[in-house]
Amino acid sequence: MTDEPNKASVQGGAPIAAIAAALRQHRQRSGLTMGDLATRAGVAKSTLSQLESGSANPSVETLWSLATALGVPFSALVDPPAPAVRVLRAGEGPTLAAESAAFRATLLAASTPGVSFDLYRIAAEPGAPRDSEPHATGTVEHLVIATGRALAGIADDPVELGPGDYVAYPADLPHTFHPLEPGTTAVMVSQYR
Repeated sequence: MTDEPNKASVQGGAPIAAIAAALRQHRQRSGLTMGDLATRAGVAKSTLSQLESGSANPSVETLWSLATALGVPFSALVDPPAPAVRVLRAGEGPTLAAESAAFRATLLAASTPGVSFDLYRIAAEPGAPRDSEPHATGTVEHLVIATGRALAGIADDPVELGPGDYVAYPADLPHTFHPLEPGTTAVMVSQYR
């Protein structure tokens, strides 16, 4: 796990303090102790304590596990409430990096009350795939490749996609994103039910 402060995995707009506050708020709102949440998410209690105090830099995998265990969208932990009009320039926004793949996800739009989706810009390089554990029941991911090529979808049956290609798949099953060309980019919507 890459939760050490010297290994930056949250970049460009997701301050560690904001993630710490959101994590603490959602855990307390759910009535869970640190031990309960750590067990549900499969993370060490000491790691959770460091994350809630703002003294650790979480990986995307750790935050996904915590969001799933809390029953909240991933964006609830990384994106502060947005104003009515929001402009996000290229290269801006909370960006998280995967631990074992050249994969970065930038949150473009987050769920708001009554709306249940998150919108991401993906930048990935060939190498290790970004394998994801199942998300909350009923989650569906929609993916459009902008540049490059990738194998994406359900882990045991991904499809090859090129520029302009679209795929939707149940993200409550193990799933993968494996870039096949340098500079592969995509837009992904996580739809929650």
